[in-house]
Amino acid sequence: MSDDTKPEAVASELSPPRDGAAPAEGGTSPAEATRSPNRDSGGPPKRRRRRGSRGGRNRRRSGSGARPAPTVAADEATKEDGDDYTDAPADRGLTSDDIAAEARVEAGLVDDGAKPEMGGVRPAPKPKIGDTRPAPAPAAGATKSTGGRRRRRGGRGRGRGGGGNAPTPAVIVDDVVHADLGVDDAVDLDELDDVTLARRRGRTRKGRPAGRYLMGVHVRPNGHTHIALLEGRSLVEHSVSVPLDDDTSIDGNIYLGRVQNVLPGMEAAFIDIGTPKNGVLYRGDVAFDADEVEEKQPRIERLLKNGQSVIVQVTKNPIGAKGARLTQEVSLAGRFVVMVPGQPNTYGISKRLPDDERRRLRRILEGLRPPDAGLIVRTAAEGATAEELERDVRRLAEQWAQISALAARSKPARLLYKEPALVLRLLREEFTKEYRGVVIDDRALYEEVRAYVSAVTPELAERVEYYDAEAEGLPLFERFHINEQLLKALGRKVWLPSGGSIVIERTEALTVIDVNTGKNVGRSNLEETVFRNNLEAAHEVARQLRLRDIGGIIVIDFIDMEIKSNREAVQKAFREALARDKTRTQVFDISELGLIEMTRKRVSEGLIESVSETCPTCQGRGYLLEEALLEELQ
Repeated sequence: MSDDTKPEAVASELSPPRDGAAPAEGGTSPAEATRSPNRDSGGPPKRRRRRGSRGGRNRRRSGSGARPAPTVAADEATKEDGDDYTDAPADRGLTSDDIAAEARVEAGLVDDGAKPEMGGVRPAPKPKIGDTRPAPAPAAGATKSTGGRRRRRGGRGRGRGGGGNAPTPAVIVDDVVHADLGVDDAVDLDELDDVTLARRRGRTRKGRPAGRYLMGVHVRPNGHTHIALLEGRSLVEHSVSVPLDDDTSIDGNIYLGRVQNVLPGMEAAFIDIGTPKNGVLYRGDVAFDADEVEEKQPRIERLLKNGQSVIVQVTKNPIGAKGARLTQEVSLAGRFVVMVPGQPNTYGISKRLPDDERRRLRRILEGLRPPDAGLIVRTAAEGATAEELERDVRRLAEQWAQISALAARSKPARLLYKEPALVLRLLREEFTKEYRGVVIDDRALYEEVRAYVSAVTPELAERVEYYDAEAEGLPLFERFHINEQLLKALGRKVWLPSGGSIVIERTEALTVIDVNTGKNVGRSNLEETVFRNNLEAAHEVARQLRLRDIGGIIVIDFIDMEIKSNREAVQKAFREALARDKTRTQVFDISELGLIEMTRKRVSEGLIESVSETCPTCQGRGYLLEEALLEELQ
């Protein structure tokens, strides 16, 4: 090479390509074209396009041949389509680290820590033992592998173009951590003494288990599972489990989400968790280290940024047009304890347990508390041994380790941890010696539930029964008079034993319940009649709130009472009836107008919404407008 050619060759590496410049041939690498510009032809040396600081479009990746330089018209068309890295909407919500990581994965590159110099040429990698795919055999007469066209850098995932001979990106297996119910770690009843075993088995009557509650599980032919909870003979709760309902029944699941948008004015952020609707994370549910921020109550825009990856848990299912409510204070529920990772100061014991039992459990848990997580003891831990509590804590710690490892190697917007089926979840949280039985009319589900109860609480395994409808001659829900109570719960008016009634009306903002005397005429005087009617209504309203799963703001209009002690007695009876409801409630004092205002946490859709749909004729209004008037107004 002559001295006159050297400066021009060096300048060609630092100058952008001229318009209409001919591309390099497929069999010649860019480095060879720079060193020997006149190898294939006697024309002037070809200039290479300068490499940009963002990686640039048309950047050559390893394993692919030289690509034709884009024309001006192609560049303009690309910018109009929004697939350019300078297009703000295309790059919204991504950080530079996210873009670089996504590009490496798509290109099948392994980051070995060496960073190429700006303007340098990356040599094509040689196939090694252990590669994802073997290198294809080169075509006859070709000296370099010619790769297919790859997707340009930038944008937010508009297709997965490419191919060629570049290595295939590593595919993350769509595995999900499922709840460990402890079925493989059965409890040995021989370890318990006779007194403890008798106390944990509960009461019996005439040789049969006795208790306040009975759970009936009915599996319909379409796969829907209806779960009814009876208190005595009264239906107090009803739940429906739909198979493959992974988008609406997700409470308790843990996701690796990506922050889509932070709204300072709403003090909330929308999180993409891979469901049709983005979840909502409010500022009060954001976990942060107090040592890293100066303010005691930092603003949400200082804690979260667009594109940031966060681990969140669903606390409320998506309802209507609202997405799921999320929290960063993750908790894992076991049979006896609830673990709160990352919150070592969180510690508590259920207040429903007696004082002596609380002291016993506190002594046991002093040596079991993990240093990096908090523990909350459940009511079901009454009578549990130290070995059972230790196994429960160990299972939860192992689950959290699996979830953390899965999150570290996964991309955002995916499911990390999935709660068990609704029946097993209810048994894990509620099944105690207060249940006189769990009756199931499906053989496969019965075997699964029986195996779980036998492993976790074998002393209560005899309370799980299989109901054969053909042998009994009646369906399960008719045998226990559940169907007729469900039918009454779907109406707006509920009759009281004395002849009074309550009317339940649901609106967009709140639920209104009106108490009426109806057919109740009383015996002595009006004040006594109204007082007795209101007492019956207080118990029935609390039952209907649980049965219909009504949440949000609730206003109850009791009949006016003149005597203050009667008003206080009705309010006390209402609070006591609500105490058996596991859903959190807040009740305010009765007003001078006889109104009680309260709130009940809304976790999912209510009973009526789960078995109905909006009327297409009246659009849910309940009445039809006059067509002639509508035509005239229009």
